[in-house]
Amino acid sequence: MKTLTEDAFAAAERYMVLNARLIDRLRFARCFHGGPSEPILNALRGYQNPDGGFGNAIEPDLRGSGGQPQGVEMAFWVLDELDAFDDPSVRAACDWLAAHTAEDGGVPWVLPNVVETERAPWWQPEGDPAPGSLNPTGPIAGLLLAHGVEHPWLERAVEFCWDRIATASEPGAYEALCVLAFLERVPDRARAEAEFERLGEALLATVALDPDAPGHVHSPLDVAPTPDALARRLFTDADIDLHLDAMVDAQQDDGSWAPNFEMWTPLVRHEWGGHLTYSRLTTLHAYGRIA
Repeated sequence: MKTLTEDAFAAAERYMVLNARLIDRLRFARCFHGGPSEPILNALRGYQNPDGGFGNAIEPDLRGSGGQPQGVEMAFWVLDELDAFDDPSVRAACDWLAAHTAEDGGVPWVLPNVVETERAPWWQPEGDPAPGSLNPTGPIAGLLLAHGVEHPWLERAVEFCWDRIATASEPGAYEALCVLAFLERVPDRARAEAEFERLGEALLATVALDPDAPGHVHSPLDVAPTPDALARRLFTDADIDLHLDAMVDAQQDDGSWAPNFEMWTPLVRHEWGGHLTYSRLTTLHAYGRIA
């Protein structure tokens, strides 16, 4: 069993200090050095627009200033870490979601106005008007439910998620992550467990069990980043141990963990690098793999 050594951790911290965005440096400081939450909230507010939407490259591949549903999801994951869903930014974001929801009750994976901004080439709208998508409606709704948030937007969004999951049979890799994020947090545990049981093999099929698989693939640790994650049940102990060892070995010479997807403009290499390095460190920490 491999663990991240003190020197390797120090190298990762140095990478964060030299390269990561402020918000990710602050998250690192809170997680590993007991830093305060308020500076993270202050940094997060810098990504939120007056209309409540989150943009301004909080998702590094969406460079536009305007809000996008993916920006709300990324902001909510930060608030989840802080257990800060009582922050006023949440209601403002929910109001923004309500204003940008498709007729089916979900939010689109990206709004059509993205074509007017600089963004990675894969961020293409699915129509105008764009339909709702489990990515990112599922994670957004799941996080709001987990933190007991009440908002008029949520009821229809939850119904949308249940309907989409009920008809899912062969989800894609990102859709699988969104299904799991919703099922893990929804209060109706009996229904969630039934859908998880039904979709188990299909969800597993979206994951690369070979740690050396090339390309932009998701590993068991992407879907089960902590031992208590719902998706942990999909994998054997040997699967998890193999990928934890591979994660330790994947640290780069500069202390970072590199993205396995295209870096389409130079700046995003370190924006994603800091985000992913922090993510990998929290996963290794959760599984007891940091010395």
